[in-house]
Amino acid sequence: MATIQDSPLGKTSAYIAQYDASLLYPIARSSSRGALGLKDALPFCGEDIWNGYELSWLNPKGLPQVALIEFALPCNSPNIVESKSIKLYLNSFNQSRFESFSEVQALIARDLSAAAGASVAVELRTLNQGFGGIVNFAQAPFNAQCLDELDIAVEQYSPDPQLLSASQGDGSSWYSNLLKSNCPVTGQPDWASVWVRCTGVDINPEGLLRYIVSYREHQDFHEHCVERIFCDLMEQCQPQNLEVYARYTRRGGLDINPYRSSFENAAPRVRLIRQ
Repeated sequence: MATIQDSPLGKTSAYIAQYDASLLYPIARSSSRGALGLKDALPFCGEDIWNGYELSWLNPKGLPQVALIEFALPCNSPNIVESKSIKLYLNSFNQSRFESFSEVQALIARDLSAAAGASVAVELRTLNQGFGGIVNFAQAPFNAQCLDELDIAVEQYSPDPQLLSASQGDGSSWYSNLLKSNCPVTGQPDWASVWVRCTGVDINPEGLLRYIVSYREHQDFHEHCVERIFCDLMEQCQPQNLEVYARYTRRGGLDINPYRSSFENAAPRVRLIRQ
């Protein structure tokens, strides 16, 4: 089984500028999900939305082409794909020649789908097209209240679900820009804004903010952090339905944005101010 210790993360890597799909490094989701008690039947649907800003290749005449890339791994794929390996893989296009945008898009979709073990949707955009407009979680479609101005004391910096509580109510929609977790290998910080929406209960905002801040020294992948948040909220607060969406800042030209939901909605394609 592929492990993070054998991945390119945290190691010196050669710069390969000719197309090489073997650079992609899949890691099974099951190992982290086992720690959450998750088996085959997942309590959520969702996807991991990646945005890339540094994709380039050569056209048949040798003229460089540049593009933005968005791709989405379904959360029921057996594997995630380690982020540094994706960066190395995308770099391998730099001196390779391709006929068209559509050829590059189809090739990346094929390779990522093979690594993830499920169909990965890929879209290339020109720099003039760009991604969605900049919003924040207070705006539609989120309409959330910000937690970050609450005047609270914090003492816990590793995840503690006991900080969470809720009362009966119509539902809550909250967000925070204070989510920070750390790379499980290098220890480098990963910064994010996180949105939580639920129905059937009102989540205690002070406890939710303390809980979000409690990830500050936690080491794990973006995707696993969001799944832990989802599972802890479901167990501690018992909402009727729940959405958790984290938008992480980019590192190495990539940002990763996990979305987990029991509403069966597609993740809104947005971009926050730090992205």
